[in-house]
Amino acid sequence: MREYQIAVLKGDGIGPEIVDEAIRVLGKAGEKFGFAMHCHYALLGGCAIDETGMPLPQETIDTCKAADSTLLGAVGGPKWDSVPGDRRPEKGLLGIRGALGLFANLRPAVIFPELRGASPLRPEIIGDGLDVLVVRELTGGIYFGERGRRTVNGAEAAYDTEQYSVPEIERIARVAFQMAQKRRGRVCSVDKANVLESSRLWRATVTRIHDEEFPQVELSHMYVDNCAMQLVRNPGQFDVIVTSNIFGDILSDEASMISGSIGMLASASLSGGKAGLYEPIHGSAPDIAGTGKANPLATILSAAMMLRYSLGEAEAADAIEAAVSRALARGRTADIASKELPVLSCTEMGALVCECL
Repeated sequence: MREYQIAVLKGDGIGPEIVDEAIRVLGKAGEKFGFAMHCHYALLGGCAIDETGMPLPQETIDTCKAADSTLLGAVGGPKWDSVPGDRRPEKGLLGIRGALGLFANLRPAVIFPELRGASPLRPEIIGDGLDVLVVRELTGGIYFGERGRRTVNGAEAAYDTEQYSVPEIERIARVAFQMAQKRRGRVCSVDKANVLESSRLWRATVTRIHDEEFPQVELSHMYVDNCAMQLVRNPGQFDVIVTSNIFGDILSDEASMISGSIGMLASASLSGGKAGLYEPIHGSAPDIAGTGKANPLATILSAAMMLRYSLGEAEAADAIEAAVSRALARGRTADIASKELPVLSCTEMGALVCECL
């Protein structure tokens, strides 16, 4: 039997609930496809602050580095809003991405046929469906740039710096083109090259990598404001979108709502090797933590991505995604409820996916 060591970071809010269901589905998939998951639990985010005073303990970094891959729930919540910025839960999330060298974030936005009616877009705009992959640069840009406060004309001011180097842009561009080769062969690079110098370097570098290494892939460029509009006007025009950290953060959340619910969107954060960090793109939703209302499907689908991209268990990944689709035809959590189907709790949804699997 194949065996895998998985670091598990349940995090805050609904994180423990949704991660538990993903682990249950992974266990069922392992029974069916002949592998075993050995989970190694560690702290990240608010729960780590409560326990250790730090959002990212060194022990957590060590656990993740020793594992074949990492599964994460969600971090943060109003409980820690008063914590200094350098020790907020989100700082732990940025820190683990940096510590593991996770520079490429893959966020697929897909409408399951059963959820077409949940999309805010009209059926004629959705067409045959939505299948967009946002490839977001994850360890550079304004989130990691120089920042601070100073006095300008006698008033307090704050600044954050957007900076990208050529090697950073080259490696994320290669990921996007490689993903497009496995899909429909189109990449749209999104920037703000009419205003930002960093975007002008971005556009020139992406174009060069395309021309030199991936000429068979179709490449287009689009300003971020136009891309935000086009995603709701004609999402079917996109295959792979590659963009910077902050633009990718915003556009992938927009794409998630087009697909019906942010509770359905998975993500993978990858390094140069096979190891990665897998998490839903939604937050910790502390207002519904412990109520059973959380939707575990984004985390379950993130676990499927882990099987595909880090562990080489593509058949099991396909089976989990198919099981989610079948489960949606039989029941829904509250965020994607249908009048024709029963409303399920978080644990009931996980159990239904296992049954369909």
